[in-house]
Amino acid sequence: MDKHQSGISIMSYALQLAAKGRFTTSPNPMVGCVVVRDGEIIGEGWHLRAGEEHAEAIALGQAGHMAHSSEVYITLEPCAHFGRTGPCVNLLLEAGVGSVIISSEDPNPLVRGNGIEKLQSAGIAVKLGLLEDQARHLNRGFFKRHKKGLPWVTVKMAASLDGRTAMADGQSQWITSPSARLDVQRLRAQSCAIISGIGTQKIDDPSLSLRVDYESLGSDPAVASSDLRQPLRVIVDSRCEMATDSKLFSQTGRILVASVDGDIQRERAEKLIVAGAEVEFFPESRHGQVDLTQLLHRLAQLGCNNVLVEAGATLAGSFIAEGITDEFIYYMAPKLMGSNARPLFRLPINMMDAHLAMSIRDMRRVGDDIRITLSPDADY
Repeated sequence: MDKHQSGISIMSYALQLAAKGRFTTSPNPMVGCVVVRDGEIIGEGWHLRAGEEHAEAIALGQAGHMAHSSEVYITLEPCAHFGRTGPCVNLLLEAGVGSVIISSEDPNPLVRGNGIEKLQSAGIAVKLGLLEDQARHLNRGFFKRHKKGLPWVTVKMAASLDGRTAMADGQSQWITSPSARLDVQRLRAQSCAIISGIGTQKIDDPSLSLRVDYESLGSDPAVASSDLRQPLRVIVDSRCEMATDSKLFSQTGRILVASVDGDIQRERAEKLIVAGAEVEFFPESRHGQVDLTQLLHRLAQLGCNNVLVEAGATLAGSFIAEGITDEFIYYMAPKLMGSNARPLFRLPINMMDAHLAMSIRDMRRVGDDIRITLSPDADY
């Protein structure tokens, strides 16, 4: 294996290590690090949780004194500032590493370019851009939050072969197979927030919580089920109509009710706050509903990198129509529910030329169902 190919293989392995933190690192990015000397891996690490050791510290700790003059592969630019932990750049300098190979610059203004500059100023050779696209894709929510002030938005829908999500009376359990529902739990576990609407809340009364352990999610054995973090549950409720005996209040974790401002809403909000919810008021859209873009900006301010929309036809249709969706995941069940059943989206389109085109990124079987991942062109 030539040296270039070896470098690609090592960075690919570092990215695999980074991905082990997909359920736990937020709001921090996923990062992997591999220390190599004389062609042999002498240290490796990945970031598990915000506030704990970074990937570089773990990998250098394993390498010990052997890290001197080594090659260090890192999936994201090492930090050069003091946060909850010290600067990783300082650890690399203290170890006396010979060179650092980095997939991507960190988009965080506190880091961006500073880590690389500090390494180069100390005379350490730095190579940037190896498997950069893969590194940016892995942390696409983190990149989008820091570049655009918005989280990565995934709209998840489950429907029959004829595109129906519920019967006319609202009955919808269960359209998809147990395997597909477990797959949705993985999506939830990777999300900082789950967004649903008051319509879905009234009809289905969902808890929107994680109901699996890490073993079921296929996580690394080093991650305990006690590390499982419940996402922030967000209900878009423009009139503050949510009932205080909803299942949401019987589960642990934060609840955010997003409403438009008004005297009635503020009066109703008091009961929701007493029940355990946080209520925030947002500008009203032209349709008289919560301005969804402003809601997403607020979630980004709260440190949300990735949000999952699990909503009915009206709210899901709004996310699509307003062009604020990055990814659409569609679980298609092999059954027909008929023309009287409820549609996938409320999305009025009257002319063929006005259709919304999406590209298929992935298609695979999950249990008895087909999962299709689609997206518009994304610049993150």
